[in-house]
Amino acid sequence: MNQQYTLLHKYGNLITAFVVLVILLAIIIATSAGFSYFDVSLLASGGTTLALAALGGTLVILSGGFDLSVGAIISLVNVVLAAGYIDDSTPAAFAVSFALALLIGAVCGLVNGALVAYARIQPIVVTLSTMFIIQGITLLIMNSPGGTVPTSLGTYLMGDVLPERLPASLFLIILSLLVWAWIKRTPFGLHLYAIGGNPEAARAVGIPLGRSYLLTYTLAGAFYGLAGFFLSAQTGAGDPLVGNSLLLSVFAAIVIGGTRLGGGKGGPVGSVLGAFVLMLIVNILLLFNISAYYSTIAQGVVLIVAVMIGGLGKDAELRKFLRLLGHRWQAMRNGRLASQRGHQPKYIDVSGNSPGLPDSRISFLKKHQKDLRISLPALAGLAILLVATQFLLGRSVYEWSYWNAMLVLSTFLIILALGQGVVVFTGGLDLSIPWTIALSGILFTGLTQGSNEALLYALPVILLVGILIGLSNGVMVAVLGISPIVATLASNGILQGIALLYSGGTPSAFPSPSISWLMTARVAGITPVIVLLILFVIGSVILLNKTRFGRHIYATGSNLNAAYLSGVPTRRVLILVYILSSVCAAVTGILLTGFSGQASLGMGDDYLLPSIAVIVIGGGLITGGRGHYLGILAGALLLTTLQILLAGSGLPYAVRPILFGIVLLGAVAMLRERAR
Repeated sequence: MNQQYTLLHKYGNLITAFVVLVILLAIIIATSAGFSYFDVSLLASGGTTLALAALGGTLVILSGGFDLSVGAIISLVNVVLAAGYIDDSTPAAFAVSFALALLIGAVCGLVNGALVAYARIQPIVVTLSTMFIIQGITLLIMNSPGGTVPTSLGTYLMGDVLPERLPASLFLIILSLLVWAWIKRTPFGLHLYAIGGNPEAARAVGIPLGRSYLLTYTLAGAFYGLAGFFLSAQTGAGDPLVGNSLLLSVFAAIVIGGTRLGGGKGGPVGSVLGAFVLMLIVNILLLFNISAYYSTIAQGVVLIVAVMIGGLGKDAELRKFLRLLGHRWQAMRNGRLASQRGHQPKYIDVSGNSPGLPDSRISFLKKHQKDLRISLPALAGLAILLVATQFLLGRSVYEWSYWNAMLVLSTFLIILALGQGVVVFTGGLDLSIPWTIALSGILFTGLTQGSNEALLYALPVILLVGILIGLSNGVMVAVLGISPIVATLASNGILQGIALLYSGGTPSAFPSPSISWLMTARVAGITPVIVLLILFVIGSVILLNKTRFGRHIYATGSNLNAAYLSGVPTRRVLILVYILSSVCAAVTGILLTGFSGQASLGMGDDYLLPSIAVIVIGGGLITGGRGHYLGILAGALLLTTLQILLAGSGLPYAVRPILFGIVLLGAVAMLRERAR
């Protein structure tokens, strides 16, 4: 009995994924007119790309990391194979393409691993930065779909290894799993689980963490390259954005397969099963004539549900929350709540200032000495870029017209920086910003239809939508205990599906004239939005530095448990910061429609990396607990100035994400020791 319990505990998630796969397959067979070997081959090839990508991502998750560059690497491999087209169907062309795909993936993974292992930068920051850098390189190689991959790829990979017995796609997955079975039995395989379970304990027993991280990311990159290789065989052409949609699916497959986020438990076998589960779900949607726009919604929901099921242990955050509610209810019934016991200070004053002692007052410079010091790099960088703009572009930075244009362009980042900033200060990250912006813009133009009168109800509706998005993100993080990255990534996919369904894939409405006037008109030489922007900055500084809520944000990010034990309502704080982040993104979506004159799909994609970069450049600590809004403001102005400089230099648009990624990595590396 104990042995059965041990096996069930160890392989329960894997068994569950297999059972779900069988059920979904049975549904497809039952609703199909027939089910032949051709159908088996078609389903196998349909899930192979995702399975190979999830296999690589699982290695990173097992080590305790998180890799956001998977889709970008797949796209890079695809365009390289398509751009260097060889009109050849021989085995030699196949072998060269195969080696090139593995090499590209492994090199990208090697860079990720080196930055994580030896530069000691957080995996999420490294892979987010390299994701944008690789996307920029991909666009430099091929800025639109085109090209042709070697015909040998389709010949060998879309066929059979054993005619009418074994599809080549299924054979490739089996071969990859055999490689994993060998890796698992090597010292590196043992080290992988050890460092994922407890990296400090692994270091203490002599496991080489740096080398293990380096090898992990390199192998993961090789599997991404293999996924790009197979995808190229499927499509037969190049597309610089082909891998972008895989990011959500990869993490959903990994979680469905039972790999624990945080490392130390799970394996690629479950991730492969999870990949085919997702593929079958999409096929069932198509089988019942349900719009393909629902696919990202389904994947996001499945990811959230899978994480919740995997976290239903005795120490699950939801159980803790329910126990707390029970204790509070009992205390309230007995009249023992602090609010029921007379007028007593609810929180301890830890500011160090005694109200009756004038000598305890601290000067502004001394009080904010640390914040000013960490903001100096952003201010220095801004000054250098202004000088470069003056001399390289011949623009007079002394004239108000330049500053007016620069402030208008920086409006979106400055607003987003507050929302993303408070999330980062609590130790989280909001990846739902892109489609919160896009959905808000699409809904806003759809409601107003170019009318000023519609603003009376359109603005409150969009703000309410932002509040609801942030509330759902905050509840997932604070109450359900889902990782902020996973929660907001799943939310981003769900919002994408909602935006596509609402717009039908082609937004066509226009914003109200008042919003366009706010963003483009001139009153006494000043664009009206600048006045509101100044008020926004003043309010943001007061919120973060002069209110109890602001102090709670920093306390929660510095040490969540210590803050909770000190009386800080940490769950409430987390929920509120995600609401603030989504509201800022919703406001940004509204203003973007006024600036550009319309809403568009993907209009928020360009703001994810910059919204994080301005925080790091401004001296904020990506792991939480440190940062000042004025430093973030300097970072936003710096990135906007850099954007203006790049636009005026005539360099391709693809250079922008490359430089932004490099700037983010440089800022994190420069402030690394101070952060530690």
